[in-house]
Amino acid sequence: MAAGRTRRVLAALGVLAALGGLAVAIGAPLGLFSGSRPTDLGLAGGQLRGGDGRPNWVSSQVPPADAHRIAPLPAAGDPGLAWRALEAAVRAEPGARVITAGRDYLHAEFASKVMGFVDDAEFALDREAGLIHVRAGARLGIRDFGVNRDRVERLRSRLSALGTAPAAPAR
Repeated sequence: MAAGRTRRVLAALGVLAALGGLAVAIGAPLGLFSGSRPTDLGLAGGQLRGGDGRPNWVSSQVPPADAHRIAPLPAAGDPGLAWRALEAAVRAEPGARVITAGRDYLHAEFASKVMGFVDDAEFALDREAGLIHVRAGARLGIRDFGVNRDRVERLRSRLSALGTAPAAPAR
């Protein structure tokens, strides 16, 4: 009797695994995991939007004690040169798609390779302060497993390697 039940459980798990694989195979190309583009992107009073209670975003414009805090990207020397280097670095990221590229504002989407989850990243150049502020977050889900923080730090490293921004601590 126990062997029969074990076979039924294993068969059910196999069916669930197959359905999950099918959902990924069909859902990702159709954009079912991409979510909707936020309607509140952009600058309001010189500030990028904040976040919500989820831990799946980072921002350089939240207080230092906030767990979502990430250091802004320094724009050493010529801020315009740093800005152009940032846009090139963003475009070089896997899954990147630049949506808006302006003189002092950049919005990009980053799609994950397998599931097609989309993250939004916004950058705002503060020429006077010599800083590039950033806000990056996942559209869907609760956690992003540090993907947005890691992406911003990878961009920081690329800018540093180009000599347009010195390396800075992540927080």
